[in-house]
Amino acid sequence: MTQELKPKAVFQPLANDELTFNRCFIARESEEPSKTEKLETVKLTGASVDDADKWNSIDWKTAQKHVRRLQMRIAKAVLEKRWNRVKTLQHLLTNSFYAKLLAVKRITSNKGKKTPGVDGVLWQSARAKWRAVSSLSRHGYKSQPLRRIYILKKNGKKRPLSIPTMKDRAMQALYKLALAPVAETTADGNSYGFREGRSCADAVQACFNALSKPNSATWVLEADIKGCFDNISVE
Repeated sequence: MTQELKPKAVFQPLANDELTFNRCFIARESEEPSKTEKLETVKLTGASVDDADKWNSIDWKTAQKHVRRLQMRIAKAVLEKRWNRVKTLQHLLTNSFYAKLLAVKRITSNKGKKTPGVDGVLWQSARAKWRAVSSLSRHGYKSQPLRRIYILKKNGKKRPLSIPTMKDRAMQALYKLALAPVAETTADGNSYGFREGRSCADAVQACFNALSKPNSATWVLEADIKGCFDNISVE
């Protein structure tokens, strides 16, 4: 009695084109550069690349492009009220290598770049900036106390000013990149204070458009409360 032999399953490997497509799809979803992309502008000669050379070889246009793309996706998810997707995209952005680069660049290129916090640390050299990028992580992070100084005002009084450390400033700048799309999407259309891409000239233009009509208001009242926040009780 003869038994029929069932053909064995044959496993065919994926073609190179399919593997390449899968890798590209994953890279697009995560918006995170590969190890090769991180150093795409650095000349590798077999020897170890100095951290200063890595920082000086960053393609900032590419970094801006990747971060802006994620921010636009966050804003779109906010408009669609897909809050779970907003959280997912914000997580991707705060863990993005390019976003960390822009956060370090932001705090090391403004007016307060030479003002240290309580730890006295400054990120002035290119090597220190590159190493600071790898230190930006939420796991194990704990903010440090603020450094308190007093600035003289025109009336002779002193205004208190609290200065965070460089790392705390970088973490604030990093998470601001993730929160800005939500704030800009849900904010009032006629607010101009501390808004990205808006200036005093935009507020003046809005006032002109509102007050130049024949039926516009005749008077504009301005009130200035003296020492408002200084006299409000904490309780």
